[in-house]
Amino acid sequence: MSKREKKKKFNIFKSFYNVLDKSLITPISRFIYNISTKLKNNSNKIEKLLNRPNILLYLALILAIGMFFLVDKDVINLVDNEAEIISNQPVNILYNKEAYVVEGTVDTVDIILTGKKSAIYLAKQLGDHEVVLDLTDYKPSDTPYRVKLSYNQTVDSIKYKLDPTYVNVTIKNKVSKLSQVSYELLNESRLNERLSVENVELSKSEIVVKGSEDALNKIATVKALIDLSNPDYTDSGTYDTDNIPLVAYDEAGNLLKNVEIVPSTISATVTLDTYKASVPIKVLTTGNLVAGKAISSVTINGNNTYAVDIYGEKSAIDSITSVPVTIDVTGSGNNGSKTYNVTVSKPTGVRYISEASAKIIVSFGDEKQKTLSISSITNKNLDDKLKVNLTDSSKIDIQVKGVQSVIDTITEENISAYVDLSGYTVGDYDVDLKIDSDDPRISFVVTNKVKIKIVEK
Repeated sequence: MSKREKKKKFNIFKSFYNVLDKSLITPISRFIYNISTKLKNNSNKIEKLLNRPNILLYLALILAIGMFFLVDKDVINLVDNEAEIISNQPVNILYNKEAYVVEGTVDTVDIILTGKKSAIYLAKQLGDHEVVLDLTDYKPSDTPYRVKLSYNQTVDSIKYKLDPTYVNVTIKNKVSKLSQVSYELLNESRLNERLSVENVELSKSEIVVKGSEDALNKIATVKALIDLSNPDYTDSGTYDTDNIPLVAYDEAGNLLKNVEIVPSTISATVTLDTYKASVPIKVLTTGNLVAGKAISSVTINGNNTYAVDIYGEKSAIDSITSVPVTIDVTGSGNNGSKTYNVTVSKPTGVRYISEASAKIIVSFGDEKQKTLSISSITNKNLDDKLKVNLTDSSKIDIQVKGVQSVIDTITEENISAYVDLSGYTVGDYDVDLKIDSDDPRISFVVTNKVKIKIVEK
């Protein structure tokens, strides 16, 4: 027994003795003294005996020891039994980890202690409360075993119960196979917004996974979890990172906990870079102006065109040609101009944008229109196995609306006209003509359809 445990037991005994001294020994001593006073005139022998200073002390000590044993053996109960719970105690599972896989176990249990308060206190202070699930004598089987958990009880005078007391476990042979490794980036939002991951090179392309055959068949991917909140990732450059954890997922993206990955961690070389591009802000409108009015000019932060810098991975940035913002022009046009303070949102794939807001001033004028003939028409979304021909070689007339100074500059070369052939098959069709335009100052009206013929290539 350690010194600490001896000291705890001594303090418990000392506390118990002080209680007995106050509640039992002192009252008995007073009682005996009163008796001796009354018998003083009748019995000189008793008087002489009780007048000896050590007699009362010996007598009280004998009574205290006797009372102690009566209480300790539960002959006398000074207090009622109590119960306490020791929660979330870890379970030590004993089995051949190299040869078997165990399913259905529990990681923790609750220990319920019942007995005298002093005994429960002693039980909580002593021992490590080890709970064991011993499977060393069990063999692999498709049928679950019902196994009882055991607890190394430290004080015999209390009762204990485990919750749960039994578990149903299945023991299977452990098998292994090779698996490819990819990576997953975590906490990308905590990486410096001007940085992006240019490249990741893992130290291993294959690892060994172990587990039951059923568990291994569920593995869809094994990934190295690269945490981009790493405090070392502060600037552009190449970083060698160790102890990257490996995890396995099933087809639904659920983490598989019943498989063993060897090794459990790998290293990686992470290359960070700053990649940016300058793209214009594109103003889009929603709603309708008052009748007879059109937009004559649009300025962004005082300029006819305005560009922002966007940062992110190269593949994402290269696909972005503009950053759109939308303004509502409903009911406008009579007031000469209108100012909009807009938020510039980051497009998908952009980590950082140089401007988060912009001031847009829209001026209005009287709406005019002109007719424009279109002959250059493209198609979109046609099946690769098909081709399309225009059966009507004449030009298609469209109406262009806007203030006079704007529509005077519009020619066929400024317009992208197309037909959307998504879902079309072989045959002859009359389809709508659509116009692409990035200019919010103009609008188009198309009344005629385009005659086309779709054939196989």
